[in-house]
Amino acid sequence: MKPKAKILVGTASWSDPGFVEHWYPKKMPAGERLAWYAQHFEMVEVNSSFYSVPEPRLVERWSHNTPDGFVFDVKLHQLLSRHSANVKLLPPALQKMAETDARGRVKLTPKIEQAMIGEFVRPLEILRAADKLGALLLQLSPEFSPRKHELTELEELLAAFHGYRLAIELRNRNWVEDEHLDTTLAFFREHSATLVAVDAPAQKHFTIMPPELNPITNPALAYLRLHGRDARAYTTGKTVAARFNYDYSDAEIDEVAERSRDLATEAKEVHVIFNNNALDYAPHAALRMRKALGQMIPPTARQSALF
Repeated sequence: MKPKAKILVGTASWSDPGFVEHWYPKKMPAGERLAWYAQHFEMVEVNSSFYSVPEPRLVERWSHNTPDGFVFDVKLHQLLSRHSANVKLLPPALQKMAETDARGRVKLTPKIEQAMIGEFVRPLEILRAADKLGALLLQLSPEFSPRKHELTELEELLAAFHGYRLAIELRNRNWVEDEHLDTTLAFFREHSATLVAVDAPAQKHFTIMPPELNPITNPALAYLRLHGRDARAYTTGKTVAARFNYDYSDAEIDEVAERSRDLATEAKEVHVIFNNNALDYAPHAALRMRKALGQMIPPTARQSALF
């Protein structure tokens, strides 16, 4: 590992229903959860921003409720990540200017894309001013495929977020298959974007990225997201909790820890995000991951062991 390489471990969101029911202390007020979370982890991936642009006052509270050095990775809005987005999920000012189809789905135009980026900058700058902004995560839709799209379609977005660390998670395997792999890696390296690595089922399905893929496309940052290893759940689950319903074993955690150390030999910083958000699986796995990495953490028993 490089002398200054840092591995940060956290979960995708801190307020999932499973966390509230099974991980946080019983009857803990919602406003106290982030501070409690920050006693156990040094970072978190903000998931709510995928559905709505965070209000600046809310982001200020996030910053106030976490200690110095705590890191927020922020997932970009689903419209920017080429998912189908209902116009009601846009900020009010953008709802009036958006072009929509008969079902109220927003048409992604250069104008609306730049406007959405502009909406994100203010809350991001609050975190950056507090030295708490990690990376921006662009989680692309599986529909964004090399058969229908070109990576160059992302260039205006990449240019608009120049100066931020940007991690891009491809959700269509074809971008890294056969002749597409070299072209994809070259694009990411040219734009200093981090290609998100995944821990996922070892099944060749177009929505599952190869879990053995570990290229470093930006030496400043490696980003690893853990989705669980249940292929049936991943491909047939109707909800996020159902798709990523997986409880990592201690042996699997050790594997992930070793993979993270390998990434840290080439990247200055590694972010490891557990996205297996069913019940208390993600925080429990992330705590064991920190232990496997030799990071000091306060002991936390699982509620199933307490009640």
